Amino acid sequence: MKFEFYIAMRYLRAKRRQAVVGLVTLISVTGVAAGVAALVVALAITNGMRRDLQDRLLGSTAHVELMRVESDGMRDWRPLVARMGALPHVSAVAPGLYGQVLVSRGPRAGFALIKGVIPAQERTVSDLLGMVTAGSAADLEPVAGIISAADLALPPLVLGKDLAETIGATVGDSVLVTSPQGELTPLGLTPQYRRFRVAGIFHSGFYQYDAAMAFLRLSDAQRLFSEPDLISVISFKVDDLYQAATVGREIEAAAGKGFQTTNWMEANRELFRALALEKVVTFIIIGLIVLVAALNILIALTMMVMEKTRDIAVMLSFGVLPGQVRRIFLLQGLLISLLGTAAGLVVGYAASWAGAHYHFIHMSAEVYSIDTLPFAADWKDGVLVSAVSIGVSVLATLYPSSTAARILPAEALRYE
Repeated sequence: MKFEFYIAMRYLRAKRRQAVVGLVTLISVTGVAAGVAALVVALAITNGMRRDLQDRLLGSTAHVELMRVESDGMRDWRPLVARMGALPHVSAVAPGLYGQVLVSRGPRAGFALIKGVIPAQERTVSDLLGMVTAGSAADLEPVAGIISAADLALPPLVLGKDLAETIGATVGDSVLVTSPQGELTPLGLTPQYRRFRVAGIFHSGFYQYDAAMAFLRLSDAQRLFSEPDLISVISFKVDDLYQAATVGREIEAAAGKGFQTTNWMEANRELFRALALEKVVTFIIIGLIVLVAALNILIALTMMVMEKTRDIAVMLSFGVLPGQVRRIFLLQGLLISLLGTAAGLVVGYAASWAGAHYHFIHMSAEVYSIDTLPFAADWKDGVLVSAVSIGVSVLATLYPSSTAARILPAEALRYE
């Protein structure tokens, strides 16, 4: 064991004449541990919220969507869908028809974005039809491809949970869907309206979907909008969701002139940017705990230099170099930081693991869309937190270690 490290360990373990120095050292270790643990837990919560939000978004939306520019939609779309589905990195493809409508039941009404879908294909690119909590989305899929007379008279409709509550509809109720894309008559444009049966109610956890989204069969949507054999969008699922932008450009090029793609990252860029900013702000604010602990280390080492002035003078008089004295206190501050950081990492990751597995922190699902606080600890965050903690603590040791190295033996021992 090197001389400097041996002395630093002795100073940490030795009983001091001034008990307050030992207390401040213990507070320094505890402060570093508390700061590191708090940072690890806070970053785990931020990562958990981001992961949960991303999983829900990817379950509710397609990775890439292809639309026609400056046109009302795509006609003769079946060959195009088949050709797009054969492109590299495309895992699934589904046609759809969007339209803004008014859904009403009696005196209560709400605006909705209707999407006409082929259920079997829609389930391959989105999980919304699999999130039905009341009724069933199976009614959208006709048995053996045959639509019954009852479904023709009152076609099935799947509503979002909040939209259903807004209009006061439950499974089995009849609702009126009014489309502004009506027929041109001598009296002007008359809206198209039709009654539908609520076959199911889905709950995704995202208000923008639950409050303003509904699903029809593609054929029913085309009849409602008076647009036979027309779709407005082709949705894609790709094999690498983080390459959605690149694959989207390839799809756009393959589709030809007049087509444009959007992807899930572009559609939610501001949301994820806000989450990233929140993570940075959380790191800075809670990192102040580590800064306070580093100031405690500075105070503890400064008081220890004052207590050990005679010992330092004796060592210098015996030939110990000032650089060795400086390294003694640098190592002592480093040891305090390492002890606190290690303890904080253990506590932080243990708390994050417990929170992720036992879900002991409950939240209001009506407000936050999730009933428990998510945790997702990342080892990269632990490395970053450790580096910052140790770096700040070592900086705090520079002043007391330099002060110790400048002690003059003759001055220190004059009155001994």
